[in-house]
Amino acid sequence: MGVDSGLPDFRGTEGFWRAYPPYEALGLRFEEIADPVHFADDPALAWGFYGHRLALYRATVPHEGFAVLRRWAGGRPTRVFTSNVDGQFQEAGFAEPDVAEVHGSIHHLQCLRGCGQPIWPAAGVEVDVDPVSMRAREPLPACPRCGGLARPNILMFGDWSWDPARSGPRLQDLHEWIRAHRRGLAVVEIGAGTAVPTVRREAELASAATGALVRINVREPQVRHGRGAGIAAPAAATLKVLDSLL
Repeated sequence: MGVDSGLPDFRGTEGFWRAYPPYEALGLRFEEIADPVHFADDPALAWGFYGHRLALYRATVPHEGFAVLRRWAGGRPTRVFTSNVDGQFQEAGFAEPDVAEVHGSIHHLQCLRGCGQPIWPAAGVEVDVDPVSMRAREPLPACPRCGGLARPNILMFGDWSWDPARSGPRLQDLHEWIRAHRRGLAVVEIGAGTAVPTVRREAELASAATGALVRINVREPQVRHGRGAGIAAPAAATLKVLDSLL
């Protein structure tokens, strides 16, 4: 979904290194840099990656496909379930309580020490990143309660310290909503791959009662027989074509 807004595609090591060449020189894969260990061991390296992404996501304008989804949602009960951490659905006009972010959001922070400070918005936080080394310069984001290092409220790889206090209740609300609307539910799944199949599984479970699943996916559009339709095409263009047909 984000790629059509100009955001980098992290699929595979080569795709990640095309987006972030300095990490190829270091031999770091996405799974390794997107790891909470670096915030303790090398905070400048960790915040170099996430600080750059924070600035990138803030500057990104959601593509026209988001507006199509907003029109479809008009007058109909609608919810969003996303593994993206970029906040683009909210930027496109979806109400904050209607967006369940299963992996958290880069636009919110938590204390690395876990001092008891509740999750707080990253609004106003600026991270100065060297574009050559991709390392962040001091000062780094700090916890307002204890003054220790802050980290994004994102579920990273091998992350046992992620605070789900913000995302958890919205996921619970979503599942209650799905149960209430299951018999009449249509699910549009966009760009959800099989490498981390969180979204695909959620979409298949939510649409199981109706078989009304539309899977838009350039590389992996396959849908089990009788469970929906797969479209092997990009998000924005496909949504605009479907909108014109509707």
